[in-house]
Amino acid sequence: MQRNKQFFLFIRSLKFRLILLILIIAVVPGLILSIGILYSYESRAVTIRESEILSQAKILANQIAASEYMSQENRMESGDIQAQINMLTTIYDGRVMLVDNYFKVIHDTYNLDDHKIIIAEEVMRSFRGEDVVHYDSENHYIEMTVPISNPDDRSGTIIGVMLVSVSTDNIEINQAYLRQVATIIVVVEIAVILFFGILLVLHFVKPLGRISEGIAAIKDGYGEDQLEVGSYTETIQICERFNEMLGRMKVMDDSRQEFVSNVSHELKTPLTSMKVLADSINSMPDAPKELYQEFMEDVTNEIERETKIVNDLLSLVKMDKSAADLNVSTVNMNELIEQILKRLQPIADKQQVELVLESFRPVSAEVDEVKLTLAITNLVENAIKYNKNDGEGWVHVSLNADHQYFYLKVEDSGIGIPEDSLDHIYERFYRVDKSHSREIGGTGLGLAITRNSILMHRGAIKVHSVIDEGTTFDVRIPLNYIM
Repeated sequence: MQRNKQFFLFIRSLKFRLILLILIIAVVPGLILSIGILYSYESRAVTIRESEILSQAKILANQIAASEYMSQENRMESGDIQAQINMLTTIYDGRVMLVDNYFKVIHDTYNLDDHKIIIAEEVMRSFRGEDVVHYDSENHYIEMTVPISNPDDRSGTIIGVMLVSVSTDNIEINQAYLRQVATIIVVVEIAVILFFGILLVLHFVKPLGRISEGIAAIKDGYGEDQLEVGSYTETIQICERFNEMLGRMKVMDDSRQEFVSNVSHELKTPLTSMKVLADSINSMPDAPKELYQEFMEDVTNEIERETKIVNDLLSLVKMDKSAADLNVSTVNMNELIEQILKRLQPIADKQQVELVLESFRPVSAEVDEVKLTLAITNLVENAIKYNKNDGEGWVHVSLNADHQYFYLKVEDSGIGIPEDSLDHIYERFYRVDKSHSREIGGTGLGLAITRNSILMHRGAIKVHSVIDEGTTFDVRIPLNYIM
């Protein structure tokens, strides 16, 4: 089973496919070329043999006609003609038959068909004055019929036909030899190409092996912090992308660990405070009512603080689900944003931040009202909380649209975001100013929730910020939900 698995993995590997590709590219043209050469040799050799025999047959036919060899009484006396016929059959390893105008075989060098009547298509065509040549590739012989014309008759009367059959075994022998040579050459070519092809493929894919080993070493904790295999442009690009991913994973891991620590602290602190308050109340059975009310108010604040953390965690988990969970409906965005700002107005008043809404036109869009409300609330609430508290702070929210998208802009005059943090603000558990975020109850989940919600609506979000001058978030969402 293990061997079968290894063999299957090898078949699917890049090495095997490259070797197979090299063999196909190198061997297939060689095979086609050798087949073409063998076929061309056979065709050329047969054509030359046909031309030679036809030429000799015509010369012999003219001599036969001139010597009146076709007449019975003179046939045995024509020793020269008989000698030339025998020479033709000997040189070309063939057979010659002479047929008179009564379709009777008057001479057969094989002495098999003498005095027999022969009526064939080729003979009939030659009696009409045609030279007929036929090559039988299966039985390896050339057959031709040549008309014998009366030289004394100006009209060219046909007095007989000469049939010539010639073996092409020597051509077949040469072709078989060439075929063996071609086979040996192809086999040697395959062996050489396979040998050098394997060496080249192993050399070419070696950097991929180093990348795999490097990744495994990093995973096991024995490698360097960076993957560097600079053999090819492609391996450099792969390493760069991997290192970028590795860096982000490290940031995520560090942020996650920090978040676990922070959330543990955040969850533990309210519980500790509530326990201290409860113990204090229990230790003072005769405490005045006002003190009890003060303690209970503190307990309520701690509960609200812990509830905020839990709600953010639950919201983030819900955002991780697929977009199919969206409850999409047509929503009046102008009214939705007005309601959000109305709920956040007390927070703005407490922070002494001016909250302004500017709507350029009525906007209706297909959105999930709950999830988008959460995203917009996070943006505006962050703009309020991380703003100036000297009475001069402001948050400007604007809504606009075209035929395809609606655009939401949230601008503030707050503390700003450092440039090196802009690429990380949407990461879960990431907080720019950890001490300030803890003071105002931030958990590092708000912008992650916001971004997830906007992406689920097939939208986009961008940020621009300057330290001590303010931050601007630009949101673009399609008016019609895209499945």
